[in-house]
Amino acid sequence: MKKALIVMGGWDGHEPKQCGEIAANLLRKEGFDVELSETLDSYLDAAKLKTLNLIVPVWTMGSITNEQAGPLFDAVRSGVGLAGWHGGMCDSYRQHTEYQFMTGGQWVAHPGGIVDYTVNISNHADAIVAGIKDFKMKSEQYYMHTDPGNNVLATTTFSGEHGGYEWVMGTVMPVVWTRPWGKGKVFYMSLGHVAKDFDVPEVPEILRRGMLWAAR
Repeated sequence: MKKALIVMGGWDGHEPKQCGEIAANLLRKEGFDVELSETLDSYLDAAKLKTLNLIVPVWTMGSITNEQAGPLFDAVRSGVGLAGWHGGMCDSYRQHTEYQFMTGGQWVAHPGGIVDYTVNISNHADAIVAGIKDFKMKSEQYYMHTDPGNNVLATTTFSGEHGGYEWVMGTVMPVVWTRPWGKGKVFYMSLGHVAKDFDVPEVPEILRRGMLWAAR
């Protein structure tokens, strides 16, 4: 049986426990043995981490020690998959640039807060988004600093109408991407601000496929 570790915490506004349970249920339906944790000390057991198939971080902001981060980096480099979404994976430990290097991006703004926007599938040939059409969201539209080496599967285009950031009009921003980290596979999706966002059917489906792809 495949094993996954979901580590939940940080800023409560992203509903880490509720969203973590959504991911856990998706994985359990795929036959995973899922461990849910609410402490970053779960990363301290380097030997245990390397027995996992998948790690799912759901931890916004906060800080992580080098003692906690080191085994996480090593596990992914060794082949353990990493998959996550929104600020739970790419607005974590803002001072830790190696973590941002691994995940492939960092949140910097969501102009206008909760807004209407479109997610455009940009790589229809990839199995994670194959058969999924462009869809609408009403949530935070993440403006991110992203790694140009990411394999981008979906994007969103900023209208410049929200939040007084007119100059971002027309900016095409990655929403879903994959990337390698050593022997490990990394999946990220900027959707999923709160648990309600997963009511949009494309959101849990992309997450499900992304987690399965990343899991070794």
